[in-house]
Amino acid sequence: MATKKYLIVGGSTGVTQESTVDTSAGAVDSGKIASLDTAGRFSSTMMPTGFGSDTRTVTAGETIAAGDLIYISAAGTAFKADADAAGKAAQGGVLSGISSGGTGAAYFGSFFITGLSGLTMEVPYYLSSTAGGITSTAPTGTGKIQQQVGYAVSATELYFEPQPPILLA
Repeated sequence: MATKKYLIVGGSTGVTQESTVDTSAGAVDSGKIASLDTAGRFSSTMMPTGFGSDTRTVTAGETIAAGDLIYISAAGTAFKADADAAGKAAQGGVLSGISSGGTGAAYFGSFFITGLSGLTMEVPYYLSSTAGGITSTAPTGTGKIQQQVGYAVSATELYFEPQPPILLA
């Protein structure tokens, strides 16, 4: 997308041309005209603190792929959530992969996970026994975690809105 330009009239230089910004670098962009990004939206960098998704930079304890659901260990490290293990309920997810030992953004609260496939709209999805994954079939069996994690809003997108986990007896 071509950068949009506008004219500034006045000041010591007469008329000057300035570019719009679609992401903010902070105070240095004060007074500039904002433009929409390639998705047709304002960048979250232009929004006030507290607006948008709840995110946190995390260190991955294992390789985590884009779209994986995660939990945060007592040590503060992110791992793939897993319905097969008590204490590994989904607390959030990642939209971009993080290599083991690397850092990246984790999302918490409600948000959309894109880039999935084969989802059925309006069907509830649960934390899967495949670490980091989701399933449309609620896990069963002693010691399993049954946790609804959201609904499919398209064949490729899940609205993540985790419910409290139930440890099955």
